[in-house]
Amino acid sequence: MSSLTVWAFPTADGAENALALLERLQKQQLIKIADAAYVTWPEGRKKPKTKDLGSLTGAGALGGGFWGLLFGLIFLVPLLGMAVGAAIGALTGSLSRVGIDDDFIAAVRAKVTPGTSALFVMADGAVLDRVAEPFKETGAALVTTNLTDEEEARLRAAFGEFALPERL
Repeated sequence: MSSLTVWAFPTADGAENALALLERLQKQQLIKIADAAYVTWPEGRKKPKTKDLGSLTGAGALGGGFWGLLFGLIFLVPLLGMAVGAAIGALTGSLSRVGIDDDFIAAVRAKVTPGTSALFVMADGAVLDRVAEPFKETGAALVTTNLTDEEEARLRAAFGEFALPERL
């Protein structure tokens, strides 16, 4: 079973600084990274900066289209207003079928604010309790959703060849 794990850091550079830890955990075979991205939101900026971690994961299972859509729903929809937000409601409904629901989006939105950052990891077979401890030592807070094999297959089918801009 796959999991989409979000580690929220109390500083704008925390997620980027945690990349070495993530790579070390993968080398120790405690986590198998299928895809990853991070968000950094420096104080004073209206929106966060995003980065797909293709260099860490190779080609990535989902690609920039998935991350672009997810980050857009989390960070841009609140800025666009009700009219555009209502039009995007169908997209949110589609993601809920793959384990990413309104509660997940709201939890991430509440934790990733100006002055913070977050690391988003799609992983296969992570030993979550052994991975969680080193991340907690960095001050990170965990938001996670587990995906069934069917939900993961739907995500891969929907976003494997779909392309959106990788940056907000």
